[in-house]
Amino acid sequence: MDNPVTETKPQPSSDTPTQTEARLANPQWGGRFAAGPAAIMADINASIDFDRKLWRQDIRGSLAHAAMLARVGLLTAAEEQEIRDGLHGIARDIEAGNFPFSQDLEDIHMNIEARLSDRIGEAGKRLHTARSRNDQVATDFRLWVRDAIDGISGQVTALMRSLATRALEHAADAMPGFTHLQVAQPVTFGHHLLAYVEMLSRDRDRLRDARARLNECPLGSAALAGTSFPIDRRFTAAQLGFDRPTANSLDSVSDRDFALEYLSALSLLGMHLSRLSEELVLWCSAPFSFVRLSDGFTTGSSIMPQKKNPDAAELVRAKVGRITGDFMGLLMVMKGLPLAYAKDTQEDKEPVFDATEAATLSLAAMDGMIRDMTANTDKMRALAGAGFATATDLADWLVRVPRLPFRTAHHVTGRLVGMAEAKGCDLADLTLEEMQGVEPQIDASIFDVLTVESSLASRTSEGGTAPENVARAAGLWLSRLEENAA
Repeated sequence: MDNPVTETKPQPSSDTPTQTEARLANPQWGGRFAAGPAAIMADINASIDFDRKLWRQDIRGSLAHAAMLARVGLLTAAEEQEIRDGLHGIARDIEAGNFPFSQDLEDIHMNIEARLSDRIGEAGKRLHTARSRNDQVATDFRLWVRDAIDGISGQVTALMRSLATRALEHAADAMPGFTHLQVAQPVTFGHHLLAYVEMLSRDRDRLRDARARLNECPLGSAALAGTSFPIDRRFTAAQLGFDRPTANSLDSVSDRDFALEYLSALSLLGMHLSRLSEELVLWCSAPFSFVRLSDGFTTGSSIMPQKKNPDAAELVRAKVGRITGDFMGLLMVMKGLPLAYAKDTQEDKEPVFDATEAATLSLAAMDGMIRDMTANTDKMRALAGAGFATATDLADWLVRVPRLPFRTAHHVTGRLVGMAEAKGCDLADLTLEEMQGVEPQIDASIFDVLTVESSLASRTSEGGTAPENVARAAGLWLSRLEENAA
């Protein structure tokens, strides 16, 4: 991921449109123009304020391009070395915060190339042979997104590990399982946490799929039609860790599917983090009191001294709005663009940068909260049997023992629930005689299935909440994640 460097933000020009003639055209492309752009045009056209994040990828791409040009004889070995040394020097300057970014040079590509030419002269001016800013930015952006996917995937893996670790710890601890936010059946807290491990595993798979699809190199497509120079695109692709060159030069420079697919995957990831955040907010509230977060992930109130608010979870819950908005924004940018390149695609980077920052921060905060939280297992256990949570176990017993059809068993159980509700007691508190008054085939063994523990232990089907299932699943996940990290 990009590490910000200390830098002075370029300031918009103060020129008015009437001062246009006093401005010079951009020396990198200005041969066709007698005068520079109007001030407002310079401001809307420049992207250096945000695309400077691509500087590492731009230098990496230029190093590979120079190596390829030398390989095919379009640069001498000495020129390539000059370019290599110059680019490494520029990287050091940017790292140190000593690089003079210029809005007049529009973007990171021209800023670096102009600086290189200033440093090394003619050799620097030869670097742009057989490439265009169109294929250059497409390559840089793919490299950036690929790096971002690697970073986000690593964070997802870390969160999965934290969840699986806590799931193993709580493999046998009962909690109420909900549907419609109503108590439904007992589950274990570990089983509940493992549900999010499954969600995150799909998120990680989607990110990896997106990475595999984007891993083709546009460099060498030039502006839109390829180039007449005898370049070696496969060499360049290999130098940059791509699987192959892109196959069509028009598609190469205009495609942003890789960015959209990445944002789509981040949107789903953000939605899953938002769901988990919502549960943490509920669990921290007094009516639930299932978990407690430390001072490190909560804040207080300016007026109510007793408050301890789960603000970290609330903010993670909100981030999905930004991420999904970024996805939809770029989708709207791309939907009406004809082939090939259009300047509209300059709007591709800010949403990707913003969504990446939001996802990175959200994952870090969620991982911290999961490792930090303290589970109130006594409170969970007390509520696990509330709301007649073992009613399904009673119905299952009626099917299994006296062999009633399930719909009949469902009806009988409903009558017994109504009876218990009228008496203000749990199912297990009804007498055998009362139960037999509804269904004569019920015997005393019915009481063996009406406890939370027996309910949990019985759910042994694959993927079920039985504690032994949960412990096994958590252990398998931890083993897989350990192998993945090796």
